[in-house]
Amino acid sequence: MPPVPVEPPRPVRVSPAPAAAPPPFGPYGGPAPGPYAPAPTPAPRRTVAVRGAVAVCLVLGLGLIGGATAGAVLEHQPKAAPAAAPGSPAQFAQARQVWREAPVDTLLPPVVAGKGAGPGGADRTWTRIGIAEPGDCTDAFDPLLDRVLAPTGCAKLLRATYVDSTSTTVTTVGVLVTAGDAAGMRALAQRWTAEHLGDRIDLIPRPVAFPGTAAGRFGAAQRGSWDVRVSANLPFVVYAVSGFADGRAVPTPQPAALANAAGATTAPAQAGLGFDATGLAKAVDDRLQATVAAELHPTTGARTTTPAATEKPR
Repeated sequence: MPPVPVEPPRPVRVSPAPAAAPPPFGPYGGPAPGPYAPAPTPAPRRTVAVRGAVAVCLVLGLGLIGGATAGAVLEHQPKAAPAAAPGSPAQFAQARQVWREAPVDTLLPPVVAGKGAGPGGADRTWTRIGIAEPGDCTDAFDPLLDRVLAPTGCAKLLRATYVDSTSTTVTTVGVLVTAGDAAGMRALAQRWTAEHLGDRIDLIPRPVAFPGTAAGRFGAAQRGSWDVRVSANLPFVVYAVSGFADGRAVPTPQPAALANAAGATTAPAQAGLGFDATGLAKAVDDRLQATVAAELHPTTGARTTTPAATEKPR
């Protein structure tokens, strides 16, 4: 029997499995969120209030650190000396140092205005034309006056010479800073008043001449009037002695208390030399007292004043 022909096998068609769909991608390559997936929570941001709070804390922290540092520095700095008790020897000694601490223009100002300080209540103005270096009292006083002042000693002597607004009269003002104690100053003040030493012609302070100025010829013979003020509670003696700017001699000087009296007819009185001496002595004494008060009692608000009306010498 003939062989049965074998049919070639039919090719079997196998349908390929459907390719898996690629996973969906979200933006920037990340997986896409599901249809109900919640939106990603944004990263928390610092609000203005938070940033402000941080800034405040930073400032406060720096302030505390700075304050602590400053406090530590101040702790190691020298502390101010405690105020001396009123009327104590320490306060008296402290007052003596005012001439070192106060500017010279405070005690002996370049211009002094005396309201009502002239004859008949007229206003006067004096201009400083020379100032001496602070020094001791060597040759500053006549021998007799030097002996009277000797018990209180001489720590320093300040002097300046002034000319009036008409360039007619010149006046030397002096501030004697004594070296004695309060008891010595009280004794000197009492003696000066009780014995009327301010009226004695042999106790006139010496002037200071400044060559090339209106006071170039102001010497002992030119002394016409004077005023001396001895403090009973401070280590100071303030004085002023006046004369003529033209250098004329004054045969009979007269103390300011007498030259300023009504009806006085002497040359010093007629020229107003007594008013020059009193006006400038008072002005400088007032400034000295005010400066001492401000130094010893800085919270009282004491102010330096300019001379006003004249007063009788002490």
